[in-house]
Amino acid sequence: MNFDLTDERQMLQDSLRRFLADRYTTAARNAILEGETGFSPEIWSALADLGVIGALFTEAQGGFGGAGFDIAVVFEELGRAGVVEPFLDTALLGGGLIAALGSEDQQALVGDVIAGTLHLAFAHGEPASRYDLARVETTARGEAGEIVLDGRKAVVVNAEAAGQLIVSARESGGVDEPDGISLFLVPAGTRGLALRGYPLLAGGRAAEVTLDAVRVPVSARLGAAGQAFGAIEARVAAANVALAAEAMGAMETAARLTGDYLMTRKQFGRPIGTFQALAHRFADLLIEMEQARSAVINAAGHLEDAPQSRDRQIAAARNLIGRAGRLGAEEAIQMHGGIAMTQEYELAHIAKRIVMTDHRFGDTDHHLERFIALSAA
Repeated sequence: MNFDLTDERQMLQDSLRRFLADRYTTAARNAILEGETGFSPEIWSALADLGVIGALFTEAQGGFGGAGFDIAVVFEELGRAGVVEPFLDTALLGGGLIAALGSEDQQALVGDVIAGTLHLAFAHGEPASRYDLARVETTARGEAGEIVLDGRKAVVVNAEAAGQLIVSARESGGVDEPDGISLFLVPAGTRGLALRGYPLLAGGRAAEVTLDAVRVPVSARLGAAGQAFGAIEARVAAANVALAAEAMGAMETAARLTGDYLMTRKQFGRPIGTFQALAHRFADLLIEMEQARSAVINAAGHLEDAPQSRDRQIAAARNLIGRAGRLGAEEAIQMHGGIAMTQEYELAHIAKRIVMTDHRFGDTDHHLERFIALSAA
């Protein structure tokens, strides 16, 4: 099997890597992290013009990619540069759900997302749901020709910047049943919608969201009533491929920084990288990275499979990436020493990104349990 990138994906990778190398310096990122929005509107707009968001959608949806390998190429480069802009939340999750379920009028929002003029946030996780996608306690009921939403959502990334929130709510069934879950478009500033925002450890911002008798028209529903769970699973599967690729890119940067440091820092008149103990540790790190790359390729290649096969392969990849990423981050920090923990040094941010990636949509233990369950089914 040929794992080489197509010419189009190679061009996308090269142009994105050059842009980020020129514009996304450590100093520039630190300035973004100190800001109030959690991202740079200028860089977001420039990357949209470059076609990065369009690469996450199919041609039928107005983009030019959308396959597993398109997602992997984009997010590996974003991870390599430690980008904090909300591509996962606005484009892959929010835009992807609208593209999958939206009516003709709702589909027009996808064009705004691709153009970089609309931000979205996926308000699905709840205080008691942890990694269970089917556990939704927020309710939706019909009243006087409208839908009334009540409930709470936790760690809604990019909620403060979003023009529209995509909110999951239960119209029927028990609190942990897949059937009965619907999605609704809720415009920012809607009466009864309250956000409590905060910065995230590895960059960006999130919010705790409260819905207190939030009223939206019936036309705000995405797709059929109570039938959104399949689309949610599919988009989260794509997000897991993106997170695996992002961690892979970040590991590449951590290894590059570590290799450069080992051959620059000297002790006893020699680069410390020539000492056998450190050389062996660095070699082990490179081996883990090769395994991680194979896992990303495998997950991206199975993204269009039937749900059970898709989810099993992605769970395996996330488990391996989580373990390899944590080991890589820890080894890189230890081989650097104290400099690796300073905000002014690139590795400090990269290591945070690697570690925190493992806590979104399931950590290593969750994905191991999921892989076992799907393999036994």
